[in-house]
Amino acid sequence: MFGLRRFSKRPAEPANDAAVASAPPRGDAEELLRRLEWTVIRRLDGALQGDYRTLFRGFGLDLADLREYQAGDDVRHIDWNVTARLQSPHVREFQEDREVSAWFLLDLSGSVDFGSAGVRKRAVLTSFVAVLARLLTRYGNRVGAVLYGGQGEGAIPARTGRRHVLHVLDRIGALRADGKSGETRLGDLLERSLSAIGRRSVVFVVSDFISAPGWEQTLGVLAQRHEVVAVRLYDPLEQALPDLGLVVLQDAETGEQLFVDTHDPGFRRRFSAAAAERETALRKALAEAGVDCLELATDERLDRALLHFMRLRRRRSQLVGGLNGPWARDI
Repeated sequence: MFGLRRFSKRPAEPANDAAVASAPPRGDAEELLRRLEWTVIRRLDGALQGDYRTLFRGFGLDLADLREYQAGDDVRHIDWNVTARLQSPHVREFQEDREVSAWFLLDLSGSVDFGSAGVRKRAVLTSFVAVLARLLTRYGNRVGAVLYGGQGEGAIPARTGRRHVLHVLDRIGALRADGKSGETRLGDLLERSLSAIGRRSVVFVVSDFISAPGWEQTLGVLAQRHEVVAVRLYDPLEQALPDLGLVVLQDAETGEQLFVDTHDPGFRRRFSAAAAERETALRKALAEAGVDCLELATDERLDRALLHFMRLRRRRSQLVGGLNGPWARDI
């Protein structure tokens, strides 16, 4: 399938953070992380601090205290042994465990090496992992990764610390698709993660979702066990073709080439229609799996995309909290 994964025309250089923090060669992870700490993480630090609990909730609950039952308390939290002993209803209060285990499921197949404006989807993927992993580990949380798409793929156990983030980035930089690996099978990546991830975690599936079908059901199973966020990488040129005359399209995963005339308006319409159809199918699959979607474009600033996603999660969290509050019965 030709998803415009590589384009023959050399595009203009962009002006966004992904261009500055492009995917590093092996051994340059330290330099990349240092750049991102100055250009992106500093911007996000203050904005995300107040929403840390909203974005990255812990999954463990520790018993904090016992107190007398009050009107509006959840009856499921009543401690019946204490209630019988003291002859008055008492409820348990819990404190949320703030520690989070986060996993990055990374699709590093050939299609992520595409980019129409000097920034490839691989660079966006690398920057996203660096920023999120560093933000999480700075609060003492652990991050792990499952890599897919070429020699060097495999699982990286979840650990904490800046050195571990650098190790993950080194592994990403070292893994390269050979260009003839065949069609991406995202389901294989998701299947591997089911056995690699033990305790309940936040899972980021980072991919362009250009894949053979059949991954949707496995994503749903993963979402039942963990809190899953689909991080979709895309390039604007994958949605609509401009009029650039005769060009050669090459499938980045099979090496197959196709000579097309982009001057033909009928061809451009068919291309846009096929892209829109794939878009609709993808959104439907993610909705049915019950996962949130964070979209990262090659021509968009990473910090803006993350802040927009943060606001959506915060708004939804407030809505759900309101509907579960003691006044919900009056709605």
